Amino acid sequence: MSKVWIEVALNGPWGRQRQPDIPVTVDAIVADGIATAKAGAAIVHLHAYDDDTGRQRDDWQTYARIIEGIRAQCDAIVYPTIPIAGSGFAGALTSARERYAHLEELAKRGLVEWAVVDPGSANIARLDELARKEMGFVYQNPDAHIMEGLRICAEYDVRPSYAIYEPGFTRAGAALAAAYKGLPAPVYRFMFSEQFAFGFPPKPVFLDAHLALLAEASPGAPWMVAGLGVDIRPLIAPAAERGGHIRVGLEDRPLGVRETNVALVEQAVRQVVAAGGEPATTAEVRADCIAADRALKRVAKA
Repeated sequence: MSKVWIEVALNGPWGRQRQPDIPVTVDAIVADGIATAKAGAAIVHLHAYDDDTGRQRDDWQTYARIIEGIRAQCDAIVYPTIPIAGSGFAGALTSARERYAHLEELAKRGLVEWAVVDPGSANIARLDELARKEMGFVYQNPDAHIMEGLRICAEYDVRPSYAIYEPGFTRAGAALAAAYKGLPAPVYRFMFSEQFAFGFPPKPVFLDAHLALLAEASPGAPWMVAGLGVDIRPLIAPAAERGGHIRVGLEDRPLGVRETNVALVEQAVRQVVAAGGEPATTAEVRADCIAADRALKRVAKA
């Protein structure tokens, strides 16, 4: 069994009203990022917040403070989100360049290794709200926005992290990746849910469906299990056994839980070890990614 990457998603766009234990201030995010990295997470994903309003604010300087603060204490792949267009959590849909401006500024300064580039739009609605005829929102990722994110990734050697909310995202992501010369191999993050109505629930049979499609669309691409409003723990051992990786953290957990990111990472480490795997170091994740880049080039030439 290969080494298993563990990513932690510290907070998400939810705000503390929806997810009470997430870190939102710069100092709290930095401290949580350091603690989770020391607990075994090689990859740290986060949303920056405005300290005064408590709302997501995608300002490159705030992200830079957080990234540099975490990296000053430990080696980790630390990467930001993008505005969650359509949600109402982080402003209205803007132009593609405006939406990805913070990423390009960070990339110019060599502060990012990975980036969120989600290859499609998705309806995000809670199942209990739909049962009451209450509306969710459409998470908007127009083609122009996806292409802008990939342009930045290709130009600055930043790795796209694809959130695969629906299976068709895998095909779209693979087709787009092939169109950008020099693009690092994307990471396909299969998004499961129990609380929301998108995608699949976290069961091995549905993981296998994702993997069968990925094998056709992008053979050998790196992948991980994750989600929103989900307990991903039932998929940790199956993912490790199938050569995949995992993401845990308060962004992905059901809304309203009272937990800590450190405890979630520590439990993930124990589950990986119990499944016969070993958590990857950050250096090992980077080495795996380089190997994936080489494999992608071989497939493209074939």
